[in-house]
This record gives sequence, C-alpha cells and structure tokens, in this order.
Amino acid sequence: MKDKKTDKSQWKPTWKDWILYSILSILGIGQIALCFLFYNSAGLKLALYAGWLLLVAGTVLFFSSNVLHEKGEVPEGKSYCDTTVFVDSGIYGVVRHPVYLSFIFGVFALILIAQHWLSVVLGIPIIVSHYGFMRQEEHGNIEKFGDDYKHYMQKVPRMNLLLGVIRLIQRRKRIKKV
Repeated sequence: MKDKKTDKSQWKPTWKDWILYSILSILGIGQIALCFLFYNSAGLKLALYAGWLLLVAGTVLFFSSNVLHEKGEVPEGKSYCDTTVFVDSGIYGVVRHPVYLSFIFGVFALILIAQHWLSVVLGIPIIVSHYGFMRQEEHGNIEKFGDDYKHYMQKVPRMNLLLGVIRLIQRRKRIKKV
C-alpha cells in the first residue's frame, strides 16, 4: 500500500458510455446464451476442458481482486473504484487489472465452451473493449497516484499473469537476500 492521494476528477459516465456498456452487456448475455445453444458444438473436448478451466481461473481471479476493496480504504457506500489508497499487494502485485482480466478470461472461456463462430464474433468486441478500459484506467491512475503508479506499471504487468507470477517470485527472492 502506498500513500493517500486525492482524486482530482470523479468519473461520471456519459450517454455514450451507457450505450457502450449496454451493447457490451447484450453481447455478453448473447455469448452465455450461445453456450447453452451450441455447447461443445465442434466436439473438441480439449477446447471444452480448457474453456471450463479458464472460466474457473477467471472466477478465482475476480474474487481475489477483493483486496482492492479491503485495502484501498474505500469510503462508506462507494465502489471499489473509489479507492483512496494505492494498492499493490495481493493479486495486484501480480497483474495490474485482475478484474478486467477475469472478464477477458470469461469471454475466452465461453468461446471455447461454445466452439461456435458466433461466440467469437460476440466475444471479440468485449475483449477489445476491456483492453481499452485497462488503458483508460491506467491514465486515470497515473493522474490519481502519480509516480507511484508509474513505478508500479514498470514492476507489474498489465495482464500477463505468468510474467506477473515470475516477477513476484523474483521480487521475493531479492527481498530474502537483503
């Protein structure tokens, strides 16, 4: 955890944001429906198992991100997005955006489970949008937390879970040597 910083700008969704989120929600619901309609449609067992494994991994990743609410000193009645303290521990010491990454895992999982071209068509805009959301959030976090966040960006990957685990292990080894 780092020092408190003041939030210079409170984000308020515009009508364009609401339209985008509505479209993404419809695409996500469509993807879930396609899983029921076209479950394992190509009959690829390995893809099916990989999809279920990815769905479980995404769920674990999503729930492990609760550390932001616990350590981020979120004011009463506010969202975890309204943290007042920079958090770089727990899953946030492995990847910078575990919530967005968990949604991307979920979308890939649904594509692998349905194994239908329509699932890919619905999933791609969701994945691209979430990647864009990550980048937008980073700009806001640089504004909110300054150099602490810039240093964090160099230390922790945006969404590469494997690289994040490797770097975490390396950091722990360096600390033990000191």
